[in-house]
Amino acid sequence: MTTQTAVQAVPEKAVAFKTLNSKTVFFLGLLIAASGIVSPPVALVGGIAFGFSVDHPLRAEAGSLAKFLLQASVVALGFGMNVQQVVHAGRSGFLYTAVSITVALGLGLLLGKLLKVGGKASFLIAAGTAICGGSAIAALAPITEAGEEEISVSMGTVFLLNSVALLLFPAVGWALHLSQNQFGLWAALAIHDTSSVVGAAAKYGDQALAIGTTVKLARALWIVPVSLITATFIARSSTRSSDAGPRVGVKIPWFIVMFCAAAAFSTYLPALHPMFGALNHLGKVGLTATLFLIGTSLSKKTLKQVGVRPLVQGVVLWVIVAGASLAAIYFRVISI
Repeated sequence: MTTQTAVQAVPEKAVAFKTLNSKTVFFLGLLIAASGIVSPPVALVGGIAFGFSVDHPLRAEAGSLAKFLLQASVVALGFGMNVQQVVHAGRSGFLYTAVSITVALGLGLLLGKLLKVGGKASFLIAAGTAICGGSAIAALAPITEAGEEEISVSMGTVFLLNSVALLLFPAVGWALHLSQNQFGLWAALAIHDTSSVVGAAAKYGDQALAIGTTVKLARALWIVPVSLITATFIARSSTRSSDAGPRVGVKIPWFIVMFCAAAAFSTYLPALHPMFGALNHLGKVGLTATLFLIGTSLSKKTLKQVGVRPLVQGVVLWVIVAGASLAAIYFRVISI
């Protein structure tokens, strides 16, 4: 072997070693995320840290796996829903959630337009804030065919604000002397994810936890109609954009249909609740692993392409929603 050949071989071996190490770290991170020992925000942060630190060695494969896990996890999360409980205990809460979701979606899209945020990222952030955070984004992302970087930014924004809410909401509630019912309603209307609503309400008291969980379940059910309306709108938009060619039919997302079926099974087959509980847990674990995979797709390059505007949109929208709902509850415009 000549000296020149030997010199060329050294960089090649270094690159191969670096690729092998990055694969090892990737699989180790995925294993930890799928083990259930870390929370979804931690998994997302870990994935983002990986994406920012190294060149992703399996970007295409991770993207395909993330898409499948995203949809399967949404279905499994349906086994934790109870339709009867929501209808019985949250009729007024269902009305409040309908109004708040409509206003939040409209305001979110308006903010996205003013800030010139990309259409899909803007919609996902607005829907995540309006409905139920990561679960709404997980359900709507495949329907809108959002890119990995758009999902990453949307998920990151939502989970960042969830972490803030866990610390901030109980402190604000105590400072304003909110009742248990008032705090539970506020948490359900203003905090993105169900787990964060449960966490904040549990800190405040048992009654706040009961109210918060019930109203939050009513809010989460809006994933279904919003998903179907979104699918219909996208199909019609595709039809209008094409002057010629066959008419594009509405493609009903299979995982949303199965999500509804899972919720119905959970409600009307109580004898199988132990199995449904296990499936719901798998859904949460699957979503955590998905968030790690999605996080790995976010890099300095993709963040530069997306910009900070989506984060600004999410923060401003959340502050408005949280502030308006708190004012309405504090001055007893709405109650439960």
